[in-house]
Amino acid sequence: MPAKYIIVMIALMALYLCANIYVYLRMARLIGNTPSAVRITFFILFWVVALMLFISMLLRHSTLLPAPIQRTLFIIGASWLIFLLYMTLITAATDLLALFTPWRGTTIYALCATMILLGYGYYNYRNPKIEHIELSSSKIPSNIRIAAISDVHLGYGTTRNDLARYVELINSQKPDIVLIVGDLIDNSIEPVRRAKMEKTLQSITASYGILLSLGNHEYISGIDQSIEWLKTSPITLMRDTLMEVAPNIIIVGRDDASNTRRKELTNILRDTANQAYTIVLDHQPTSIAESIAEGVDLHLSGHTHRGQVWPLSLLTDIIFEQSHGHRQYGNTHVVVSQGLSLWGPPFRIGTNSELIIIDLKSEQ
Repeated sequence: MPAKYIIVMIALMALYLCANIYVYLRMARLIGNTPSAVRITFFILFWVVALMLFISMLLRHSTLLPAPIQRTLFIIGASWLIFLLYMTLITAATDLLALFTPWRGTTIYALCATMILLGYGYYNYRNPKIEHIELSSSKIPSNIRIAAISDVHLGYGTTRNDLARYVELINSQKPDIVLIVGDLIDNSIEPVRRAKMEKTLQSITASYGILLSLGNHEYISGIDQSIEWLKTSPITLMRDTLMEVAPNIIIVGRDDASNTRRKELTNILRDTANQAYTIVLDHQPTSIAESIAEGVDLHLSGHTHRGQVWPLSLLTDIIFEQSHGHRQYGNTHVVVSQGLSLWGPPFRIGTNSELIIIDLKSEQ
């Protein structure tokens, strides 16, 4: 691992530790006059929860623990990240306010505000928005409806029941084709196999099928195991390949940028006809310029989640040229999904879970 990544990881771990210490000290004041047994119990519980996500990640490929326990560890540990973020921000804000005003904020106010925010964020996450985009082209002979999704993250966070809700939502839009732009799987293939989620995917109805390009989490889960599982599902894997799925409509599925040896887009497109309507699936929105240079008609990406929660959304807006939404660059339309589901903490604050419906209209 490059030294700069090690330095970043150490810095993030130090920041996480400091935030936990700060929140612990403030919350410990709430029980300052209670018996020592209560304070010791609180200390143990606090730090066990603070470490729970790391424990879950270490055990993510294990089959020793029952799936419900694995899921509980993961959800509590991941949720703690967002709880800690807002408790730190709100508590720090009340501390600063107390320096300049007579008002004296208390930790209980910060705790209540944080819990209200998390309640809103959970509701927002559980109710994906449907984003409709209408495009037209003289290249296609007939209309086609595309359901474009990314970042479902099947596993301990997104369960089989969650997937069933998403399948129902997709089917309600009556798509002709479903395009999955990476990160269908989360951190491990194990919970996906256990729950037999491939059977739920078989309920998707789309006359031109379901196509998928790989994401970085398929690599995190184990790329070989991920591909083997995909073979048991109704999904067609597009890995640096292309396919004419409908008259004069070509889908190009790029391997994820995690594979530094993936093919150049120009090499994949070498044998395509210029008059075909070309759609590129590329999980990480870091190769948009390549699609524009190659004259691609529609480029689809995901990956960013737009940070999932504020203020991380501000950071992703800075990092990525296009962190979400639909834009047009010359003749190329680019759509970056915030994700149908999400990784880790089940909260959306300042962002949306979304199913993108693209209606391609024929101008012929």
